[in-house]
Amino acid sequence: MSQITLALSKKLIEAAEQEAVKINVPMVISIVDSGGNLVACHRMDEALLVSVDIAQNKAWTSIAMKMPTENLAQATGSGKELFGINTTNNGRVVIFGGGIPLIKDNQIIGAIGVSGGSVKEDIRVAKAAVDMLSNLSKAASIAD
Repeated sequence: MSQITLALSKKLIEAAEQEAVKINVPMVISIVDSGGNLVACHRMDEALLVSVDIAQNKAWTSIAMKMPTENLAQATGSGKELFGINTTNNGRVVIFGGGIPLIKDNQIIGAIGVSGGSVKEDIRVAKAAVDMLSNLSKAASIAD
């Protein structure tokens, strides 16, 4: 099974940062491995300090729940099945977008968490890294 390495994390962060620069929003970008352990965290100049914890928790939530954090928004509203889940795990569970699993060879190998802009902007920046990983995987399979 493939895994998240520091070298791969740096490439993913670079792809995400390029998208953040394109939309002119300073972001914090975090990568965790399949066990939810922090591999890398990158805070762009002028990114909000609060975004450090949020980005790391988005990545952790995404790997812990094996889904994008944006999927939790609908299931966690008042009266919904998962209402209050964000109060579990010492408050680490994030219920809005910006955390996305990283998948390679049909396996979740880690997750990315992005914070610093609107939820829509955070998702856009995280997806830039996800797309880059997909392109790397396609290139590797072609070379095989």
